[in-house]
Amino acid sequence: MEWSACLDEYEKLVIRMTTPRVVIDNAVCPKATVVKVDSARKHGILLEAVQVLTDLNLSIKKAYISSDGRWFMDVFHVTDLKGNKITDKSVINYIEQSLVTIHYGRTTGSNGLTALELTGTDRVGLLSEVFAVLADLQCNVVDAKVWTHNGRIASLLFVKDCNSGSPIEDTQQIDRIEARLRNVLKGDNDIRSAKTMVSMAVTHTERRLHQMMFADRDYERKPILQPSGDSPAVTVQNWVERDYSVVNVQCKDRTKLLFDVLCTLTDMEYTVFHATIKTSGDRAYQEFYIRHADGTPISSEPERQRVIQCLQAAVERRASEGVRLELCTLDRQGLLADVTRTFRENGLNVTRAEVSTTRDMALNVFYVTDAIGNAADPKLIESVRQKIGLSSLKVKELPPLDYHQEAEKEDQTAGLAGTVLLSLGSLVKWNLYHLGLIRSYS
Repeated sequence: MEWSACLDEYEKLVIRMTTPRVVIDNAVCPKATVVKVDSARKHGILLEAVQVLTDLNLSIKKAYISSDGRWFMDVFHVTDLKGNKITDKSVINYIEQSLVTIHYGRTTGSNGLTALELTGTDRVGLLSEVFAVLADLQCNVVDAKVWTHNGRIASLLFVKDCNSGSPIEDTQQIDRIEARLRNVLKGDNDIRSAKTMVSMAVTHTERRLHQMMFADRDYERKPILQPSGDSPAVTVQNWVERDYSVVNVQCKDRTKLLFDVLCTLTDMEYTVFHATIKTSGDRAYQEFYIRHADGTPISSEPERQRVIQCLQAAVERRASEGVRLELCTLDRQGLLADVTRTFRENGLNVTRAEVSTTRDMALNVFYVTDAIGNAADPKLIESVRQKIGLSSLKVKELPPLDYHQEAEKEDQTAGLAGTVLLSLGSLVKWNLYHLGLIRSYS
């Protein structure tokens, strides 16, 4: 009995030590809500924390990450997409509760839906063919996300049976779905790399899309079109004295940028020990001090080049190429097949898509270009809108990052000259400040 009591006390001690401590403060910074997380270090836990924030569409203006031994200390300066602080108490409580549980890992169920994973070579009209096959097989697409990059496509579709409204569990029906979709993905020239998979549960959707494209090695393939000149700048250098590899990423700022970069670093089995994230105007500056799981830095030139390629791909996958079209209408069987067929028949190519269903309403977003990836003719867009319904299909712009217009003067860093954003001196000063050994950090 005494031994059992000791075990109970030990388990309680372990829980207390491993449970993250979360503080959300709206007083310390005039322009952002500060979220502080102290937690035991664990592979992937930084990504889990950032995922909590980005899933709420919060913008991370700044972040400081540092680890001391087996303990992590993360500080995030966040706003909503309009640049406002987070004041809603229910949102603050949700953030606190979610961050407290990240040490135990989080999974996203399929909510009674069947998940279809598709990867293959992208082509004009492919999405139309996929949705047509699913409509023919009596599959209703309830939720979906589709990414394209470097001529490849990855999509995660959540479907249910049109007649019963239940997930599709019949093995023969699943085999038919996989076979038909695989034939569509193969086309005439993608016999080997086209892949389909059916499951009843998945991890975080966007996390999984990164994993699918990484496994598909999209980063090794050449883009169909030449970059616009604003491609991400990635550098990797070794800090020999400290056994760190220092990774710098500089690119145009956007929502979920930090999440995308951390997904790839985590999937490549690197551990982030220290990091600093800053935004200035419409630019983002990210620096990471990383090692392998065994504590060693990047050890070869091919590995260094691979990290650069993979991080560039991570940033580019979510890049919003094309005109953003939003479809809001009553959901019905075959709706996606009809809409995407209209796109195809009018020479529009879908570069990214997000499909969702709320009760009986379909809320879908498509990014479209012309057939070769250039900007679509506005007259063509209007013609397509007339065919689908002017009141249902609307042209929308991305939410403006208003907070950039009031970026703090201290963030007006001068270009790429400072390739290493966080010098040893500033890193040490930041650690001393948070340990309470100095009064200010600037």
